[in-house]
Amino acid sequence: MSTKITRRQFLRRTLAGSAATLISPALLSARQTDRPNIVLIMADDMGFSDVGCFGGEIRTPNVDRLAAEGLRFTQFYNCARCCPTRASLMTGQYPHKVGLARNGRSLTHNGVTIAEALKQTGYNTAMVGKWHLSFTPVLEDGKLHQKWLDHQHDPGRPFGPPQTYPVSRGFDRHYGIIWGVVDHFDPFSLVEGAEPIKAVPKDYYFTDAITDKAVEDIRELSRSDRPFFLYVAHAAPHWPLHARPEDIARYKDTYTGGWDKLRRDRYERQLKMGLFDDDDTPLPPIQDRGKKWDRLSDEEKAFQARKMAVHAAMVDRVDQSVGKIVRALEATGQMDNTLILFLADNGASPEVPQRPGYDRTGQTRDGRQVKYRGIPLDELGSETSYTGIGTPWASASNTPFRYWKQESFEGGCHTPLIVHWPKGVRAKGGSVTEELGHVIDIMPTCLELAGVPYPDTLGGHQLTPLDGRSLVPLLDGKSRVGHEKLFFEHVGGRAVRMGDWKLVAYSDTPEKWELYDLANDRTETRDLAGAHPQRVEEMTAEWQAWAKRVGLGGD
Repeated sequence: MSTKITRRQFLRRTLAGSAATLISPALLSARQTDRPNIVLIMADDMGFSDVGCFGGEIRTPNVDRLAAEGLRFTQFYNCARCCPTRASLMTGQYPHKVGLARNGRSLTHNGVTIAEALKQTGYNTAMVGKWHLSFTPVLEDGKLHQKWLDHQHDPGRPFGPPQTYPVSRGFDRHYGIIWGVVDHFDPFSLVEGAEPIKAVPKDYYFTDAITDKAVEDIRELSRSDRPFFLYVAHAAPHWPLHARPEDIARYKDTYTGGWDKLRRDRYERQLKMGLFDDDDTPLPPIQDRGKKWDRLSDEEKAFQARKMAVHAAMVDRVDQSVGKIVRALEATGQMDNTLILFLADNGASPEVPQRPGYDRTGQTRDGRQVKYRGIPLDELGSETSYTGIGTPWASASNTPFRYWKQESFEGGCHTPLIVHWPKGVRAKGGSVTEELGHVIDIMPTCLELAGVPYPDTLGGHQLTPLDGRSLVPLLDGKSRVGHEKLFFEHVGGRAVRMGDWKLVAYSDTPEKWELYDLANDRTETRDLAGAHPQRVEEMTAEWQAWAKRVGLGGD
C-alpha cells in the first residue's frame, strides 16, 4: 500500500487541532491608522485555468506577477453566475437575501455594499465596468426594444431604476454598464454616473475604456490623503466573442490541437505547479456533449480554434488592463499599501447565443447586420459576429473541474482568487492556500481592514447579517475559523458543502442529489450518494433549512 501523503493531507494534519488565530488587536490598530487602498478586479465568465498562474497558456504576465508576489486560493467559491456573485461580493451575504436569487433584479437595501460601508469610514470610492445589479426593463414593443439595444432608438427612459445605480449605492463615481451583456465595441447601457453616454469613439473597446477610467481614477484618488476603494468589473471574456485583431492574431495557432489536448496540457501544468495532486484530483473526461474534435471537418476545426483564440485574446486584454492598473499604482506611490484582489464571477460559459433579443444586439449602430450563424472565419471576433465558446472549450477552460457557469458543480462555482498586498500579505510570496473561502468573505475582509464593525442599519434600512468571514488571518499566513457549511443555488442547480463532503444537483435534474468526498475527489468523479444515504438525508435537510431561511422555500 502506498504511504504517499499528499500536500493537501499534509496541510490538514499540520493545522489539525490548532486554534484558529485571529488578527491581533495591536495589528488591527496599526491597520486602522494606515488603512490600505483596496482594488477589487473581477473578470466575467473567465475559466478557472485561463490565467497562467492557474495552469493556462494564455499570456497573463501581469496577473501572474500578482500571484508570484502574493497568495493564490484553490478552494474559493462564487455563486456560479454574474448577478448572484456580484450581489454576494458587494454585500457579504448570499444573493437570495439581497434580491438577486435570479438575474435582472435590483440589489435590495437590507444589504450594505462595500462602497457604502467604507465610505462611512472615510474611504473614497469609485467603480468602473459592469454593474448588473439593477432591474433591467424591457420595452413592450419588441421591435423598438431591439432598436434600443442597437443604438437606433432612444425611449427617453433610464436603463434601470437610477436609485439602484452604483452612484446611489456608495460609489462616488462610476463609468460602465448597467446591464450585463454588451457589444464590446459599442456597449449598450453605458453610463457616467447616472447619465447615459450617447456615443463612443470609433476605435472603442470596452475593456480598454474600463482600464483608462481605472487609471484616471487612481491618479485622482491618490491626490487625497484618504484611502480608496476601486471596483474594476470587467465584462470580458463574457460572450459575445469580441477582441482586438492584434490580440486574436497572437493565438492564431494555439488551439488547433483541440479541446482534449488543451485540457490535458493545462492539467499537467497544474500538477507541476503543485496546485493539485493527481491522487485526490483526477482529471475527468472533457465534457464535449458529443462534439468530438477528431470528428470535425478541417473547416469546423478552424472555426472552433478561432473561437478559443478570441476568448484567449479577451483574457489577454484583461491582463493588459491589470498591468496598467499596477503601473498606475506604482507611479502614484500607492502600490505598497494597496490590497489587490483578482477573481472571476463564475466558471467559463458553455453558452452559444443563437439570436438577438433581450440584451443581444441585432445590428451595429450604423446598420450592419450582426451574424449569429454562418459567421465567416475572418469575421469571428469582430463587431458583426456574435457567439460564445460552447461546452467543450468551457470544459477545457475550467480544468480540472466538471461543468461550467450556472452549475453548482466545481466548474461552475469555483474561482481562481489572487490576493496581493506588499505591505500586508505576510504569507510567503507565491504561496498557495487550500483554505475554504467564498465571495461572501470579501466584504467582512474589507470591513476588518477598514477597522469598522458591520452596521445594524444604514440610511434607515435594517441590515440582515453577514454570511461571510474575514480572510485577514489567511493574509497573515495563519489559519482562521472558516465555514462549516456553504450553500449554493441557482436556477435549479444546488449544493451544500459541509467539511469535505459536498451534496450537489445539476440544474436540469434538481431532484437528483449526488454526493462527493472532496478530500479524495475534488473533481467530483465518484458519486457516493448510494453508499451514504444517511449523509445525503442529513445534508439535504441542511440545504432545505437554509433555503427556507433565505426565502427559497426549501423545496
